[in-house]
Amino acid sequence: MNAHLLIVDDDERIRSLLKQFLLRNGFLVSAARDATHARKILSGLDFDMIVLDVMMPGEDGVSLTKHIRETRQTPILLLTAKGETEDRIVGLEAGADDYLAKPFEPKELLLRINAILRRVPEPKISQVTPTILHLGICRYDISRGELWQGDQLVRLTGTEQQLMKIFAGSVNEPVSRAQLVSELGRDDSQAQDRAIDVQITRLRRKLEANPKEPRYLQTVRGAGYMLVND
Repeated sequence: MNAHLLIVDDDERIRSLLKQFLLRNGFLVSAARDATHARKILSGLDFDMIVLDVMMPGEDGVSLTKHIRETRQTPILLLTAKGETEDRIVGLEAGADDYLAKPFEPKELLLRINAILRRVPEPKISQVTPTILHLGICRYDISRGELWQGDQLVRLTGTEQQLMKIFAGSVNEPVSRAQLVSELGRDDSQAQDRAIDVQITRLRRKLEANPKEPRYLQTVRGAGYMLVND
């Protein structure tokens, strides 16, 4: 089935143009005029991805992103007119998977959406005995791409799942920021390096007993990051 997208933007013209463009490119599309409308739609439907404007009257896109992340890990692409890196970092810290600054070319939006959707692992049904990485209070099931803490499944965003897959493939070996940027499908820039650092910080909060003194997802000076198992 085609991916079902939710577009959230207070500008009726932009909302309509985006919906028509994405429909022509094979997506199923629903639209919401603001955060309140989006909350109502999300209460009854699941989506494969949410394209969300940051600057909206009332509740903004960052606040809505935080709310969504409380209950679901649907990929979120933020649309923002702000050009400052720090504003984009705030969105990533709130739980967004990526961002796109306005104005943008529709083709770039399409590329970003497809790149994010490709990073979301497909559900797996396997009878093979899973390979497990033991990481202190957590364990990571490599075959299923699942992180567990005791009997509780830890919710991971699509980007966090991809990061764990990359690190699990190079246990006890450093992975450079450049490699992470490349494998996550990001463009090569200093801003993306910062974005990777934010994603690592978020992942450590779910993985480490003390994220400020990481034991399992370590920083290797001059080399990048390294996953170390027990």
